Amino acid sequence: MKKVFSLFVAILAFSAVSFAQKGVIKFAKNENDFGKIEQGKPVTYVFEFTNTGTDPIVLGNVAASCGCTTPEWTREPVMPNKKGTVKATFNAGVMGPFNKTVTVPSNAENGTVYLTLKGEVVANKTAAPAKSGK
Repeated sequence: MKKVFSLFVAILAFSAVSFAQKGVIKFAKNENDFGKIEQGKPVTYVFEFTNTGTDPIVLGNVAASCGCTTPEWTREPVMPNKKGTVKATFNAGVMGPFNKTVTVPSNAENGTVYLTLKGEVVANKTAAPAKSGK
């Protein structure tokens, strides 16, 4: 009887922890297409997110898929219903199409989020104005 009661208590405790709310990270946009950008001119986009959960969110070490992209991010905890940002700067050094990923780990319920920067680096004469964020 003791074993059955102990098992029941353990299952109940596990269920309570499983249903506990956490922070939930919700990005307004997960991808930015710069279109055609000039070679040698870095471009930046700011991804904005909201904590739609009930606990604070803390971002881990945000990392880019290559050395040509530099991320900056909100370092302090993002409280429920508050906003944070991940800023990504791409150095357009090599001509041609690009598709870069920024990995955003966090303690949020939905865990790691992947953001994408894409476009095409062209010679200075043929570039259209870059679309940038904030």
